[in-house]
Amino acid sequence: MKKILLTGITGQVGQELEDTLSPLGQVIGVGRSDMDLAEPESIRQVIDQIKPDVIVNAAAYTAVDKAETELALAKSINAVAPTIMAEEAQNLGAILLHISTDYVFDGKKNTPYTEQDTPNPIGSYGKSKLQGEEGVKQKCDRNLILRTAWVYGTRGHGNFVKTMLRLGAEREELRVVADQVGTPT
Repeated sequence: MKKILLTGITGQVGQELEDTLSPLGQVIGVGRSDMDLAEPESIRQVIDQIKPDVIVNAAAYTAVDKAETELALAKSINAVAPTIMAEEAQNLGAILLHISTDYVFDGKKNTPYTEQDTPNPIGSYGKSKLQGEEGVKQKCDRNLILRTAWVYGTRGHGNFVKTMLRLGAEREELRVVADQVGTPT
């Protein structure tokens, strides 16, 4: 049975992926208390201990606005950590699936982005995520980068669909931005 290391197990994406990945192998989920993504040695130790066949990195520093003032932490978690995971995956011959974001783009395009589009992040969060993507591509031959946007699901907190359903039940009228285009994932 394949060992699948899933980072970010307590997050929205990680929780959803745990169920999806379970039929494919033994899922070993880790959260902040198990692997400190701001500490490279913690990442190496956990991966060395588990020796996974597949690493799914669903963990991230996701506070988009705070990333502007917490640049070092955002970079450590979104850029350095995935690069270390890529190095470890390469050493083990493992596959690395890295979850990224549409924030690697500037949002100026009127049609959906594709993998052929040139990234152009405008904020620290997007820049840190792009650096993580680049590290993954440079350090691990067997990688897959999945860019998500407008994440929602049955578990986790803070997703747009759940928020709108809750507010719709609480209020008579809702005001929602109408000038954004995205692809829910």
